[in-house]
Amino acid sequence: EAVVQEFRPAQVGESFGPTWETCWFKVELSIPLAWAGREVHFVWESDGEGMVWRDAQPVQGLTKEGDKTSYILTRSLEESEPHSLTLYVELACNGLFGAGKGSMIAPLDPDRRVTLSKAELVVFNRDVYELLVDLEILLDMAQLLGEENQRSFQALYTANQMVNVCDVTDPSTFPAARDLAAAIFSQRNGESQHTIHAMGHCHIDSAWLWPYEETIRKCARSWVTVVHLMEHNPELTFACSQGVGCCGGAGADPVLWQAQQFEWVRSCYPGLYARIQDFVAKGQFIPVGGTWVEMDGNLPSGESMVRQFLQGQKFFQEQFGRICSEFWLPDTFGYSAQLPQLMRGCGIQRFLTQKLSWNLVNSFPHHTFFWEGIDGSQVLTHFPPGDSYEMHGRLEEILKTVKNNKDKGHVNHSAFLFGFGDGGGGPTQKMLDRMKRMSNTDGLPRVQISTPDQLFSVLEKESSQLCTWVGELFLELHNGTYTTQAQIKKGNRECERILHDVEVLSTLAVAQDRGFQYPASQLQRLWRLLLLNQFHDVLPGSCIQLVVEDALQYYTEIRRAGAQLQEEAVQSLCRDLLQPKVRSTPSAVVWNTLSWERTEVICRPAPDGTETLALVKAPSMGCALVQEPFVPPQPVAVRKQEDGSITMENGIIAVCLDTMGRLTSLQLLDSGRESVPDGCYANQFALFDDVPLYWDAWDVMDYHLETRKPVTTLLKPLEITLAGGLRGSVRFSLQVGKSSTLTQEIILDAMCPYLRFLTQVEWKEAHKFLKVEFPVQVRSTNATYEIQFGHLQRPTHWNTSWDWARFEVWAHKWLDLSEHGFGVALLNDCKYGASAHRNILSLSL
Repeated sequence: EAVVQEFRPAQVGESFGPTWETCWFKVELSIPLAWAGREVHFVWESDGEGMVWRDAQPVQGLTKEGDKTSYILTRSLEESEPHSLTLYVELACNGLFGAGKGSMIAPLDPDRRVTLSKAELVVFNRDVYELLVDLEILLDMAQLLGEENQRSFQALYTANQMVNVCDVTDPSTFPAARDLAAAIFSQRNGESQHTIHAMGHCHIDSAWLWPYEETIRKCARSWVTVVHLMEHNPELTFACSQGVGCCGGAGADPVLWQAQQFEWVRSCYPGLYARIQDFVAKGQFIPVGGTWVEMDGNLPSGESMVRQFLQGQKFFQEQFGRICSEFWLPDTFGYSAQLPQLMRGCGIQRFLTQKLSWNLVNSFPHHTFFWEGIDGSQVLTHFPPGDSYEMHGRLEEILKTVKNNKDKGHVNHSAFLFGFGDGGGGPTQKMLDRMKRMSNTDGLPRVQISTPDQLFSVLEKESSQLCTWVGELFLELHNGTYTTQAQIKKGNRECERILHDVEVLSTLAVAQDRGFQYPASQLQRLWRLLLLNQFHDVLPGSCIQLVVEDALQYYTEIRRAGAQLQEEAVQSLCRDLLQPKVRSTPSAVVWNTLSWERTEVICRPAPDGTETLALVKAPSMGCALVQEPFVPPQPVAVRKQEDGSITMENGIIAVCLDTMGRLTSLQLLDSGRESVPDGCYANQFALFDDVPLYWDAWDVMDYHLETRKPVTTLLKPLEITLAGGLRGSVRFSLQVGKSSTLTQEIILDAMCPYLRFLTQVEWKEAHKFLKVEFPVQVRSTNATYEIQFGHLQRPTHWNTSWDWARFEVWAHKWLDLSEHGFGVALLNDCKYGASAHRNILSLSL
């Protein structure tokens, strides 16, 4: 499409835009005959992301931040080579990290322009380049090895000799200078030196400061650059840390939803994909991951995590003939204690990440260890000791990797991931050339180009003395991601429930009616949409507004299509039950998609269009026909007191609410025990200042707890909305902060052992954090939180820095504070942020 467009002249210094636009440049080159035998580069510098196309194929990514500003036209110009040629440059009008106004994580600048600062044809002097790399390594050795190390002096004196020998105006002196450096680099190491396993790497976020669609081009720019580098460096290995995305809108045809970032490239850049497949077969281009996307490690449900592995491993098997043996998740905001069991169940026994190096309070005590989950499953875990997945192959980073390793003496090998990420193009030639000089040089660690399998295989052999970490890997930072972007959190939980119900009902329909077609392909499409939105910058809410809008569209599509599939399954299941018959009263069928018997009050449409209530008892994974009124043994009683407070009781629990909707009493009647401490209020809303140090959407800092302000401005006092019987309910409204409102309906149903709170907030605050608190008359040093397929306990005290760092934690559908024989649980249907300090259960809204 670009080739047939009409082009106009462009000048160096010209600016192009606005944000997210794409500009194409037709570059006509003529190489002087006098450059015969020389290495010739096309140099392009701009503050946008670019790609060089030649003969209708992508050949080189161009990203200034990734040190990718030139395309090698020829390494030695031959007379037979074309001296005139035409290239095309595709320029994206955004930077490597999006287009924030003033800073990387600021709101988008919609009219940002990118400037073309250089477009040149140059001769590259390879001899000078090699000489400069030699000097860089020698000077780093002299500076970083320390005065107590004789090798630092040898390196310094060698560098001095090279300067003396080298005449910059006389290239014939360069070989003698390089021979001096080679003498140092050829002095070999002893066998006890630490071995560093270097792997090319280019972690690309599937969406973050750029939309999903831009990631497709980031993948192509980076991977074509890696492939080009492999063609001239057959020893290079590249661990392809990847996610997924899509090409199309929320309602697009299923064929448009692409699988992995590999699938993006296969669809949009088939020539490049064929080259990648060749290098995968050679063992150089190594897909890693194991999941559909590099997901958030905390918030997806257990079933979602299983589907992440299922879809990811299925793709690897289909595309590359093998499943992943390593779970590769370098950049997410903590790791659930359930993950080891899920990994082992999906054929994975090895895990690599580095994010816990970001801990704000405590330094994690290991880099290589066994991680044990809640069922006792263990996986061999490695954190690259350099605490980064974007190394540049510098000696300083190599030495840090060894010095920083917290498991010295237990293992003598570690990972070193080098390359620019997020579209920066991955490894560079200079990174490789640096490490070649350090591969086996006396006084330095051994550096070998390696693979994940080679690294973990040798770690397994050395694992007999490794320590074991039991439980979650909690990141002491980014606690705000459990709450940021409430609509995304709500969409994720609702869609997980919808897909569960569709699968249950469809399975029952197949079992009952062989003519029913199980909607496998439709469900896979919807699951992949949901899994895509669980990427570790989307579900946490740490992404730009464009990505949020895309994510909300995908949830809308899952709801729409899921409702249709559910209706089809129910119609099949209820075909006989709903046959017209002579009945004295209208009937309805209620399905229970959970695995235990339930007795609940439901709303159902009446013939006149209104809603009526019914008490229904439905078996596990089964249905009940609602016909005659089911009278509860004790109806709900709602009474207003003289002071304006309201009491509600159903024979199981009794509550008292003041005029602001706060619980002053909550009793379990059989026990006669009061749950709310004297003088305290439960269901107390509180507003906190939320001004983190830097990462605004990510963080809530511990000092926010010092700014607590109870919400006490009443807009509408508590009033009765349903007076009892099958259901009693009350409603009130509060003003929150300067501009926000909160309306809550509190419901007590017959035969129900819990109180429900339906809360609607019109949120218009900035840098504020809203919570609801429930002080309870329970004493325990630990609270229990639901996680994927289980639960874990966390302390309710702050005895140590490890306890205090968990001032804000994540949970799924409930948290519980219990002592022997009695406890109180706080449940939710769309929240994840929570805390339990002393006797106060708190839910972050």
